[in-house]
Order: sequence, then C-alpha cells, then structure tokens
Amino acid sequence: MHPVNPRPMKSPQSDSPTSTTRALTAGALVLAATSALYAQDPAPGEAAVETKPPPPAKTVGSFFKEDFVNAFKNGKLSFNARLRYEYADQQTLDPSNAFTIRPRLGFTTADLYGFQGMLEYETVQIIGNEDNYNQAGLNPGGAGKTVIADPEGSELNQAWLSYSRWDSFARGGRQVIILDNTRFVGDVGWRQNNQTFDALTVQSKTVKDLTLFYSYLWNINRIFGDDHPQGDYDSDSHLFNVAWTSLPYAKLVGYTYLLDFDGPTAAAVQNSSTASVGGYLSGVVDIDKEKKAAVDYRAEFAWQTDYESSNVDYETEYYHLAAGGTYDIFTAGLGYEVLGSDNNQGFRTPLATLHAFNGWADVFLNTPAAGLTDLYLYAGLTLPGNIPFKFVYHKFDADSGSGDFGQEFDFIATRSFGKNWKVLLKYAFYDSDEASPPAQATPSDVQKFWAQLEFNY
Repeated sequence: MHPVNPRPMKSPQSDSPTSTTRALTAGALVLAATSALYAQDPAPGEAAVETKPPPPAKTVGSFFKEDFVNAFKNGKLSFNARLRYEYADQQTLDPSNAFTIRPRLGFTTADLYGFQGMLEYETVQIIGNEDNYNQAGLNPGGAGKTVIADPEGSELNQAWLSYSRWDSFARGGRQVIILDNTRFVGDVGWRQNNQTFDALTVQSKTVKDLTLFYSYLWNINRIFGDDHPQGDYDSDSHLFNVAWTSLPYAKLVGYTYLLDFDGPTAAAVQNSSTASVGGYLSGVVDIDKEKKAAVDYRAEFAWQTDYESSNVDYETEYYHLAAGGTYDIFTAGLGYEVLGSDNNQGFRTPLATLHAFNGWADVFLNTPAAGLTDLYLYAGLTLPGNIPFKFVYHKFDADSGSGDFGQEFDFIATRSFGKNWKVLLKYAFYDSDEASPPAQATPSDVQKFWAQLEFNY
C-alpha cells in the first residue's frame, strides 16, 4: 500500500486571480439585489414614498367641462315661502285685511377659483280681493283704508358676483346689506318684499379681530316695488363701517354713512340725503352658562347733518342706551333711544329696518319734526311647548319741547317646527289718548295683528 499524502492547505495569499474575480462578482450581485430590494420596500418605521405622475395641465375645454359645471352642480338652492295675514286699523281710516304669500327662490354657485354668483327671484301675491287693503297707494280701490306696505308684484331680488381671497371679498350687483342692528342699514326683512341695494361692496377680515367694510350704493330697491313712485332711490352713497372685537366682552364699532338720493318725488327723496358719523360699544357677559344667565348692553351715539342733494339745513344727534339679561327661560331689559331735532327737522334713518324700532305699529317710520324719545322695556319667557313669548312697552315723547307722543304695547309669540317651519303671532297697539301734535298729522290709535306661517330651506 502506498502511504496517503495529505493535500497541502493554501494560504489566502496563494488564491489565484480567477478566484478573486469570482468573489468580487458575487459581492456585487448581492449588493445589487439588496439595493433593488430596499428600493421597493421601505425600511422599518419609514413611510413609502410614492411617485405620482403630474396632473394633466388645465385646458379651456376642461375648465368648461369640469370646473364650470361643478360650480353649478355643487351650488346651493335656497327657498323661502311666507304666508301671512295682516290686519291694520288706524282710527281715522277704514281697517285693512291683507292675505298674501311671498315665495322667494335663489341659487348660489359653489366657489370657482374664488368667484361665486347668486340669483334670487321673489313674487308677492294677494290671496283674495286686492282691494281688501291699501297697497301703499298703488290700488285705487284701497283708498281710505289703512296702509299695509306689501304691494303685489314680482322682481329680481338679488343678482351679484363676488370674489373672495385672504379673508376678504368684493361683491358687485343687487345684494342684501345688513349692518349692525339694522338701525342705519338693513334689509327690512319684516315686509314681504325686502330692501336690496345695487352696490359694490368690499369687506376685509385679514387683520385678526378687525373687520373693514365699504359699500358704494347707486340704487336702492325699496319695499314698495318698482311700480311705486318711491319704489327706487337713485343713489350716490357711501357706507363705511369698522368693527374691532378683540375685547372679551365688548365689540367696538365706528361708522360713517354718506347718503345722497334722488328720485321721481325729488323733494321728499332728496331731503333723506344725510351724513351720519357715529359708533357704539356692545357686548354680552355670560354669568352662568349652566343656568343660561347672561347680561347684554349697548351704548351708541351718532351725529347727523344734511348732505349733498338735501334741501333742508340741520344738524342733530342720536343716542341709544340699553341693557338686558336672561336667566333660564326668562328675559328682561330696558332702553332709551333718542332721535334728535334741529331747525324743525328730525334725525333720519332712511335705509333702516324701521319696523324693528319705535314700536311695531309703525307710527314713527318718519321721525317727527320735534324729534323722538323712546323709553322702552321688555320682558319675555319660553312657554311650555318651546314657545318664546315677548312683551314690549314704549313711551314716546318729543325730543324738542314737551310734546307727548303716546304709548304702545307689543306682543309676539313664535313656534318652530323642525328646521324648516315657523309659526308667528304678533300684535301691536299704539295708544294716542295722551298724544299731542306733531306726533302725527292727526293723532289716532293704531292696531295691527299678524298671523304668519313660514317655510325656509
């Protein structure tokens, strides 16, 4: 037998060039495979990075086929219908009975690159005989009866285009404008045909707690409709309003309203041209949220003079002090409002929602030449069945001189059904027993009653 000779071991240094090449090649393949693997799967704890293709560029065709269509498809339809019976009896006239219905239909587009548009149409229709009441002098058959300012008619109520960016907007066209408590500028929402404005409006809330508002008015669409001699006021008017709300329990507002009017009955319309500068401080202080206890207050002052087209010469003041409170189901408060007088001219607020002030009997829609003071108090509670009830008492006097303008008692109860329906009963009685001229041309008692059903969507 031949002895077995073991195979000698090779040191690393003795590897051949071929072996080294193979090892390098294998390592490269492992690294490549690892890189490919980790390129597909994220490391533990890391989110995957998705690579999306860029969106297709917008074309004119896609704008009209998609964006423009979607602005209408995603828009909002609004509908309001108000069925109302109103009884009005002024002592020196025959009583009026108005049974009317006012549907109002509107559509507002969705946002389209900051732009929005709105159209709204309304019609006031009389149920029954149109001569059952005096339609603000428009129907000869209503002569001698008490005025109810809801004439029959149809019109485009709103039609505007707006652009919004940076917490600001600009809006042009026929629009509703409501400022503060509507004492100077409002939509007269109580009447069936509300007041709108052909205007250019700009508002900015870019600065925190600060609201800047400006509007230029070139036409006033009043509640009487286009067929009435004072249904429209030609206007060259400017509204400025600044509100600051950084204080915890107070809102501070300053305003300047420069109103210049013209119209078919020029003298009466032009004399409503006024310049008013003023401001107010108001707020609500919560005392106990659980018991719904809170107090509210308002302190306002304004100065007014004749302006531009006015044919009268005067300057006088306005001020309003009020305080109230709520506790559980109860509310109560009192206030003192003064519309001053100068040179036999009273303080004017021609664009106000006048029905909300100085009594619901609407005896003082025009401020008497001697001015007007209104000391009022109110009390209310929520009756069983979730029915809010409110009583308001007014004592009226002249601001200039010692004229006694009588008193008024007002009552209102409402009831909502779901989100869309609301029933209202309302009564006003103006008592002229102690009144003396010039509260009215012929002082007389006034009674009014309303029963109303409203649907809102």
